[in-house]
Amino acid sequence: MPKSTVRAAVVQAAPAAFDLPQTLAKVHDLAAEAARRGAELIVFPEAFVSGYPRGLDFGARIGSRTDAGREWFRRYWESSVDVPGPATAALGASARAAGAHLVIGVVERAGGTLYCSVLFFAPDGALMGKHRKLMPTAAERLVWGFGDGSTMPVFDTPLGRLGAAICWENYMPLLRTHLYAQGVQLYCAPTADGRETWQSTVRHVALEGRCFVLSCNQFALRSDYPDDYPAGADDDPGTVVSRGGSCIVDPLGRVVAGPLYDAPGVLRADLDMAEIARGKFDFDVAGHYARPDVFRLVVNTAPTPPVVVEAGRETDVRPDSTHDTLRPDEG
Repeated sequence: MPKSTVRAAVVQAAPAAFDLPQTLAKVHDLAAEAARRGAELIVFPEAFVSGYPRGLDFGARIGSRTDAGREWFRRYWESSVDVPGPATAALGASARAAGAHLVIGVVERAGGTLYCSVLFFAPDGALMGKHRKLMPTAAERLVWGFGDGSTMPVFDTPLGRLGAAICWENYMPLLRTHLYAQGVQLYCAPTADGRETWQSTVRHVALEGRCFVLSCNQFALRSDYPDDYPAGADDDPGTVVSRGGSCIVDPLGRVVAGPLYDAPGVLRADLDMAEIARGKFDFDVAGHYARPDVFRLVVNTAPTPPVVVEAGRETDVRPDSTHDTLRPDEG
């Protein structure tokens, strides 16, 4: 059984963009601050490690790329994290020092490809798993690969059932339905969307899923990015690049913390987990309010690697042929 009350915190701050060591140090300090305020679950924004590349086009145009853009991608790749790897060990150490579950947005690298991912850590520092963003939005597709159905977990923890959807994935009703069907109770929504309309989205998700939604965005200034970052016309270090809007919403759509705009901060709330059952009395989207006789969702949770090596397969050589030929079901 989950705890009756969960002390949760969302961290609205900025990383040291493109600087992995400094960002990891900031995570450690911010997680410690949240823990001092009693947080048992600490959520960080999308792409916190090591930065959301807002406004950067990486020199890409239809039919052409620039050398400068390729160099910015290299720098971005260098500040991303291997999962698992030294950076995840450092994040695990931060979770362990805080004694809390840690959910954090990272830019993950695998080979030459980057993914916008969320990592989940237990209070003992163990890496529980990850979620890769299924659909990068608009120009994000220039630099982030697509996740697949193998990383859409909901974890059964002492706090409750914990899962995440990243930014505009929360506009994907079938992804949300998959999380609801897994019984998500603590629904983390790390984002880069600071518009006021985002509030209606996370309140709807909370009402629809009858779950707590912890939405977390960066508050970032121009000074949080490298000095040579191509920031456009406004290069004032005090310019607000991301205004935040983090909040925590209960299963009946009520905002219990935030929204916080135009300032850094740590929002905290005590979550009455009994509110989930109270809310599902009249609406359980993946239970008594579903109509499986009319609508059904089929989810492919198998990994889809681009290369599969099958050792020991034999070719079928026809007696009348000098060429190796695959069987018809292998073509």
